[in-house]
Amino acid sequence: VASHRYDDHHRDVHGSGVRAAVFGASDGLVSNVLLIVGLAGASASPGVVRAAGVAGLLAGAISMAAGEYVSVRAQNDLVARELEKERRAIADDPEEETEELAQLYVERGMTTTQATEMAHLVMQNPEVALEVHAREELGVNPNELASPVLAAAWSFAAFAIGALVPLVPWFLSSASAVIWLSVAAGVAGAAAIGATLALATGHSVSRGVLRHVGIAGIAAITIHFVGVGLGSFVQL
Repeated sequence: VASHRYDDHHRDVHGSGVRAAVFGASDGLVSNVLLIVGLAGASASPGVVRAAGVAGLLAGAISMAAGEYVSVRAQNDLVARELEKERRAIADDPEEETEELAQLYVERGMTTTQATEMAHLVMQNPEVALEVHAREELGVNPNELASPVLAAAWSFAAFAIGALVPLVPWFLSSASAVIWLSVAAGVAGAAAIGATLALATGHSVSRGVLRHVGIAGIAAITIHFVGVGLGSFVQL
């Protein structure tokens, strides 16, 4: 009889670095594609497009990094505050905390006797008790909090790389067809991000690519015609 083995290794679904990188790259790519096609629709000169593209890259990357830093730092501060409250509760009222932990184990399927024994065992070490309470009650691992600096760095780099993709052709050529090279680069980048997301989540690659390219394409076409309309009133 053939035996079946299952891979029980799971991806880290809480990794702030991966999340920041993927969505940062997507935001950078889409925002700069929209900026570029909008300016091209308004008949802006290549120099204006290049300057605006670089400005958009830097502004967006800095904004993403700052937002990610503030968000992760605030989350960590909240967790730290809750951990301190839990630490005081364990020190001041260990009996009640033991009962709470035992009740959690009962809800997980243990018998009352097993749960009580396990809770008393855990509570013998205050630091272990704090970690277990954090996992069970707060749903966090106090030893694996996300780094706000790392998350910010991932966001900055990812946004910048994504925003650079549709901008590169404008530094390589000044021909009138450069807009199509930029669009092609944007489509390729959107397809790559869509495929990466699909592979990471176990979904259909073709569907992921079509969805990402489709959303970016609809947005780009809309902004292009907005740029055409603005070009009738504003000289760039």
